[in-house]
Amino acid sequence: MQSPTISYLTKVQFGAGALSDLAEVMANVGITRPLVVTDQPLVELGFVAKLGLADPIVFADIQSNPTESSVLKGLESYREHGCNGFIALGGGSPIDAAKAMAILATHDIQLEDAAYIRGGLDRITSEMPPLIAIPTTAGTGTEVGRGSLVTMASGQKLAIISPHIIPNWSIVDPELTLNLPPTLTAATGMDALSHCIETAISRVFNPVAEGIALDGLKRGWDNLKIAFENPFDIAARSEMMMCAMQGALSFQKGLGLVHSISHPLGALQQRALHHGTLNSVLMPHVLRFNEPDCRLVLGKIGEMLGITGGVDGISQALTTYSDSMDLPLSLSAMGVEDEDLVGIEPLAVADHCSLTNPRDVTEEAVAEVLKSAF
Repeated sequence: MQSPTISYLTKVQFGAGALSDLAEVMANVGITRPLVVTDQPLVELGFVAKLGLADPIVFADIQSNPTESSVLKGLESYREHGCNGFIALGGGSPIDAAKAMAILATHDIQLEDAAYIRGGLDRITSEMPPLIAIPTTAGTGTEVGRGSLVTMASGQKLAIISPHIIPNWSIVDPELTLNLPPTLTAATGMDALSHCIETAISRVFNPVAEGIALDGLKRGWDNLKIAFENPFDIAARSEMMMCAMQGALSFQKGLGLVHSISHPLGALQQRALHHGTLNSVLMPHVLRFNEPDCRLVLGKIGEMLGITGGVDGISQALTTYSDSMDLPLSLSAMGVEDEDLVGIEPLAVADHCSLTNPRDVTEEAVAEVLKSAF
């Protein structure tokens, strides 16, 4: 191993040039014939070639919000080529899709039955093929996360949650993010910041996860704008990769209403709404709603980031930060129409993230946030 190995929930090769450790990581987890799960743009940009695999088996039919259909097609390719493990290369979508494929490779269940709100936590066992995750964005942190988000055939975007789907080993190399377009840098970065904020204010008592979330938030707040303006600043890119990873390490504490709403909105296939951008738009409005039940943590956040004015100051600072990176500031600016919001309230209430939101989530509360964010 040339780069340092971090061990927390899983093993991570972290740092510039860490991709060169791939062959050794594959040997360590026992993968000899991997299915590389990625998306077509990354293939065309030469990212698969960077893996250095001889005659790789590649499945690249992954959408920006992975679907059950693409998961099933990938599983078919995995079996057809006699693969014995997965290398997930890309943003959250390919990695989440690979996690879902890995479940179906060894579990005789329907994918929707693996979803958390369908009782999937008890159905997923440790009998899983090995999975190596290689993120190319600093956003979801799913390379160290226990979740996978998939839009099911039913049309619902559901979370699969299990400690058994955390990748066996991840390679987090900030050099892979140097060519990320500024807009995608901003959107994925705001996703990472939203994870840090939501886990920090979650109602679950876990000071360890809260500490990790707050540290990740500070790194992200200080470095996202730098990475946006100076794409080849490897130090800022490294800090953003760490921010994203820390946000996901904090998932042990749970998320909240931002994600409860962004999940069903992200399932709108006719809109193709970016998850990180949705989170960026929703966060200020959700913070104002949640403020009565998370004042102490919001005080810590304001003090740490040098923001005064309580929740209004923090919310305005987030809006200003997003605006400085040319991100949309409302759902309507993202292209959401009034009719798209019909039926979102009950889906958000049923979402697993609502269980850990600091304030109780009702349909009326969701409607209030949607109206404010629209």
